[in-house]
Amino acid sequence: MSGTLIISKHPIVATKLSQLRDVNQSSKAFRQLVSELSTLIGYEASANVETVSGKTLMSPYESYPSTELKERIALVPVLRSGLSLVDGFLTLFPDAHVLHLGLFREKISLQPVEYYNKLPHSPNVDMCFILDPIIATGNTAVATINILKEWGIPGSQIKYVSIVASQQGITQIQKVHSDVIIYVAGVDNKLDTQGYIRPGIGDAGDRLFNTAS
Repeated sequence: MSGTLIISKHPIVATKLSQLRDVNQSSKAFRQLVSELSTLIGYEASANVETVSGKTLMSPYESYPSTELKERIALVPVLRSGLSLVDGFLTLFPDAHVLHLGLFREKISLQPVEYYNKLPHSPNVDMCFILDPIIATGNTAVATINILKEWGIPGSQIKYVSIVASQQGITQIQKVHSDVIIYVAGVDNKLDTQGYIRPGIGDAGDRLFNTAS
């Protein structure tokens, strides 16, 4: 069974993704575009978050029942580049928990290696948004979802949010975690032998933090 993939159809998302791909963008411009895309994709990814009636408040004319989020939300950026998506999501979920996971891709095997895990001992949230700008091979995504499921979050309560993905990476996630919904701005078909998406957006971490050699 394949999982759900939601590719944004919004014209603003499409234009900002096109701008993000441009190699001539400065790190400052790249960061700004990533932050803007984070908010736009986050808006789409949060459309099905449940709400409840809260305490009674007053409008200028009369009282009304407030609307509040039912679920406790966590943002899980995959270090380092996932940090760039946090601020955009915090505009939507200002009270969200921010939980950090660090994984890097080993250059030869292209397999993920976990080096940092800041999850509490037991889950204190109901829904997790994994934030990772790029899904390339899909191996890091699968490993990150594994960590959250082992922590106690069901796949139905995990949403994987990226800017650009390869078709191979999407297929890999769907094969292992068909219960997780994936949200992206765009999908590219080509993945080169070094595990980079073509045309892609380049190395997101290096472009974000101006560390390209």
